[in-house]
Amino acid sequence: MLSDNEIHRVLVVTAHPDDVDFGAAGSIALFTDRGVEVTYCVVTDGDAGGFDRALDNGGMAELRRAEQTAAAKAVGVTDVRFLGYGDGTVVPGLDLRRDIARVIRQVRPDLVITHSPERNHRFIAPSHPDHRAVGASALDAVYPDARNPYAFPSLLLEEGLEAWTVREVWLNGGPTPDHHVDITGTFERKLAALRAHVSQTGHRDDFESFIRDRFSGIAAEAGFGEGRYAEAFQRVSTA
Repeated sequence: MLSDNEIHRVLVVTAHPDDVDFGAAGSIALFTDRGVEVTYCVVTDGDAGGFDRALDNGGMAELRRAEQTAAAKAVGVTDVRFLGYGDGTVVPGLDLRRDIARVIRQVRPDLVITHSPERNHRFIAPSHPDHRAVGASALDAVYPDARNPYAFPSLLLEEGLEAWTVREVWLNGGPTPDHHVDITGTFERKLAALRAHVSQTGHRDDFESFIRDRFSGIAAEAGFGEGRYAEAFQRVSTA
């Protein structure tokens, strides 16, 4: 597995705007504080989610892209890319694998963070069908697609994107996490990133207490002690 000083570039692949902030924004802030380059690849614009019925799908998509861009800045990320797939309709497939492999070859990350493709029976929200589809496709893009120069030959022949081997993947939201990151020092920035998603979080008066309870509970499960916050991942080696 990678040590901290071996991680120089990170690519986060998520289904919707706000997914990275719920799952990994505290860890992302720790990365950017160390000078790690972080890129977000968001597969959909999140146009099928929100609580403002006055907005049509086009308006919601534009709003959610803006919210994700603002949230990224709260944790030091400025490179945010949207693939434009339909919210709620993502399925694993060659097109999605190619599009994620393209971004992998462009960014050339040491580490990819994405959704677990497994259903979580303890807490259902991370098991949204889009999450599982994106996680499965991202794993396939990591191996074998991005590293195989013969996969999607147009990426090399027409776009000049050389094959790239990602060294490790962190899966978020799955049933069997084995890696916990203490985000106590960056938790307020995680909250700021989440608050940027007003269309998703603004309707809940108890939102901050919900987030504090959820991530302090993860810290307790990890054995970090009282008053700490943590995010949980499953580490996957690609060697």
